[in-house]
Amino acid sequence: MAWKETDVVDSRMMFISEIIKGDSSMAQLCDDFGISRKTGYKWLGRYKEYGPGGLEDHSRAPHHHIQAMSDETRSAILSIKNRFPYWGAVKIDHRLRRDYPGLGHYPCISTISLFLKQHGLVISRKRVLRATPTQSPLTRGKNANDVWCADFKGHFKTSDGKRCNPLTMSDDVSRYLLCCRHVEKTTHDLVKMQFARVFREFGLPLVIRTDNGHPFASHGLCGLSRLSVWWIRLGIHPERIEAGKPQQNGRHERIHLTLKTQTAEPAASSIELQQRRFDEFMQEYNYERPHESLKMKTPAEIYSGSSRRMPGKLGPVEYAYGFAVRKVGLRGEIFLGGKALFLSEALIGEYIGLEQIEENKSRLWFCDYMLGTLDHESRRVKPVKMYPLSSGVNP
Repeated sequence: MAWKETDVVDSRMMFISEIIKGDSSMAQLCDDFGISRKTGYKWLGRYKEYGPGGLEDHSRAPHHHIQAMSDETRSAILSIKNRFPYWGAVKIDHRLRRDYPGLGHYPCISTISLFLKQHGLVISRKRVLRATPTQSPLTRGKNANDVWCADFKGHFKTSDGKRCNPLTMSDDVSRYLLCCRHVEKTTHDLVKMQFARVFREFGLPLVIRTDNGHPFASHGLCGLSRLSVWWIRLGIHPERIEAGKPQQNGRHERIHLTLKTQTAEPAASSIELQQRRFDEFMQEYNYERPHESLKMKTPAEIYSGSSRRMPGKLGPVEYAYGFAVRKVGLRGEIFLGGKALFLSEALIGEYIGLEQIEENKSRLWFCDYMLGTLDHESRRVKPVKMYPLSSGVNP
């Protein structure tokens, strides 16, 4: 006896009558009437709250029609949209209530959306099919500066033909955009210079999450690069997403999408003007743009700098008593029993600690970062599987 076979309201009333009798369970009645249990509970709740009238279909029209909006409200909506052309109805509704407390009556979000559509102020977007979340060994931050995300937004050319390489960094918890800066080349020295600038301004995070590209990673032991080795010396845990899975860094990728839409479609006429767009975007994104995931707060309202300050000079690397210490040579090797064992060129000049765990096995450490397990007989190193930082971050 599905809804469609008889008058809909009568069918719902029959369903409620059977529920009230109590002769059959909710599951059995829903099966008999050809509806889901979710639908059954919905109509039972409507009946309890509104009586028989609650079983009628509610209008899908906006609660308040556009014609009912005052001229002041219309003007305020258009003023906000003019200032923030990429904002949708949800953000405009939040701003309207914050900046215009004297309106008295505020239209619902669907009414604002319809109003924007009628004025041709809605940007149509293709539907994005979201990938299914995957389980991965990534650190779950609880506070600001637990996890930073870093990446290069895909390079593009300004209209004068110059290549723009935007380096971006963001705080994973607060969404605060820490850096959006063009770098001339994606070399170690230039990228390190930008990280040093951001570290001096905001302090040090516990974890930096990146993809597997240069200069964040290499094909060497544990994927270490000169840049990630420097991070470890600073007490920062490098963390990389799995190859081909940008959704593991989804929050940062979402920032890139917004950044591209607002600053590079089309690109500016020069690198200097493009950087000015980046700076203006950062100001709006951090201080003006509310985020639904932050309960309509801005990133600046959530974020505060790290108490871990960048040192003026790196101290010596020290290991616990009982560790054997070896210096990595000019070819990326250490010497054990007079024989060279290659580790990584990224570690040249650094000191490695060997912690014996069995008669012929040792753990290899670089500062507090475990590199892997060394089998002394085969002289092979089994790199450690990437692991999330747990101390002070994960529950």
